Amino acid sequence: MATGYQLATAIEGRLVARNIVYEDFFAREALRLAQSCREMSERFLRGGRLLAFGRGPYSTDAQHVSVEFVHPVIVGKRALPALDLSMLFRPWLDAVVRSEDIVMGFGPPEGDTDVWAALQEASVKDAMTFALPGSEGSYALDPVTRDEFMHQEMIEMLYHTLWETVHVFFEHRELGYDVGQSEFLYPFLGREKQGTDDLVSEVARSIQMKVHDDAKLRDQVAAEQSDQISNVAIAIYERLQRGGKLVLFGNGGSATDANDWAIDCVLPPGDYRPVPAISLALEPANITAVANDIGTEAIFLRQLIAQARPEDVAIGISTSGGSRNIILALEEARKRGLLTVALLGYDGGEILRRGLVDYPVIVRCDYIPRIQEVQASIYHIIRDLLEVLDRGHA
Repeated sequence: MATGYQLATAIEGRLVARNIVYEDFFAREALRLAQSCREMSERFLRGGRLLAFGRGPYSTDAQHVSVEFVHPVIVGKRALPALDLSMLFRPWLDAVVRSEDIVMGFGPPEGDTDVWAALQEASVKDAMTFALPGSEGSYALDPVTRDEFMHQEMIEMLYHTLWETVHVFFEHRELGYDVGQSEFLYPFLGREKQGTDDLVSEVARSIQMKVHDDAKLRDQVAAEQSDQISNVAIAIYERLQRGGKLVLFGNGGSATDANDWAIDCVLPPGDYRPVPAISLALEPANITAVANDIGTEAIFLRQLIAQARPEDVAIGISTSGGSRNIILALEEARKRGLLTVALLGYDGGEILRRGLVDYPVIVRCDYIPRIQEVQASIYHIIRDLLEVLDRGHA
């Protein structure tokens, strides 16, 4: 079995190696992404929607990009129409897609033929299409890595970039469309279209700067948190050996990360062995019932009471470290003897200050998209390490 030191060294190397791949990709793609964002802005102003979908773990990317556009995390950003159609994407697209829409299909590095077929049908109706990955579309991505986890992390960075950059074009008053009754949503839009060539170049440079910031943050986590990440993987593995499971939960984009981590456990890449895991964020009927009858603070607590066993691992994902529903669930998990873990941002927040978890892992940043991108690297690496540990015992 690998030692904690060996695992920590491997973690540091894996985090740093990711930066080389990601920065190289975005250096090549920044201008094309900026141009795509300009067209997305134009389509939103014509009444278009973002329609996203994927299968398996890639359905969580559709969830994530949808919540980013509908519920922007930065004060002052406008809510934009977006839907996750993953549950039944072909029939749903056939029924609702319009020419002004933006259709985004996610898949593994080798692609997904069903996703490609749906994108092709949308393009016939003049929708803008994103093939992530694929060879055909308004924006088609040629995968740069066959590692499924790294591929997904890079895609998350890409759609965070799209979300951030679409708003840049709104705020520079350059589109000039008559937005009619929707004008109150976009009071900053001008009536005369201004040139955007210089703005596109500036945005492309900004995209590269964001990716560089992401790389510096990943380097920082590699230097400061590799030992802790190693400890988390070993502690989780020991609980799994006792018959435990992972119980994951988070809000918003962190909910989609909890969902993704759970799916990565039960439907792993390649020849990995499945790991028992559930996400409490994947239960809309339970969430809405508890929120309606008790309150939003209890949406994870109530489910954890029903689902958790003492040998389990409770994992809360929170960029702020202060979400009340995460705190209540973690408090209950400790009372019940579960191993407790949290992926946190900022300074760790109340969860760290109150010592609510056995193993906090902190991405010290105050900007949510960058926190989430690095947290994705962390939980993917933990999933890899569980396989390493399992094979070491085989």
